[in-house]
Amino acid sequence: QVQLVESGGGSVQTGGSLRLSCAASGSTPSRYIRYCLGWFRQAPGKEREGVASFSTRGGSTYYHDSVKGRFTISQDNAKNTLYLQMNSLEPEDTGMYYCAALATSLSYRCDTWQKYNDWGQGTQVTVSS
Repeated sequence: QVQLVESGGGSVQTGGSLRLSCAASGSTPSRYIRYCLGWFRQAPGKEREGVASFSTRGGSTYYHDSVKGRFTISQDNAKNTLYLQMNSLEPEDTGMYYCAALATSLSYRCDTWQKYNDWGQGTQVTVSS
């Protein structure tokens, strides 16, 4: 099991930037264990949706269409930390952002959002117009 702690949320105006961090501890990726790492968000009154994912084996990434070209997911192995750089933020990006992890096989697509099973507590992002 992986313990995840998010940070970096806040309030910005339209067009602003934020970088979210997710520190992992416990069972972390290694040469023997491949993880899908993901960022999700949930806006008030809406279902949680996957925003971006990262594979620790090979580094492939997936993005929700609404954030392509604006958000970048990355990982710092040495720090066991996952990041989400968010640029050109829009009010529609407002929500609680969660990081999540799933230990899985190489064949699993990390944008299959339903299977993630280790979650952080979330960090709030608010974008005002």
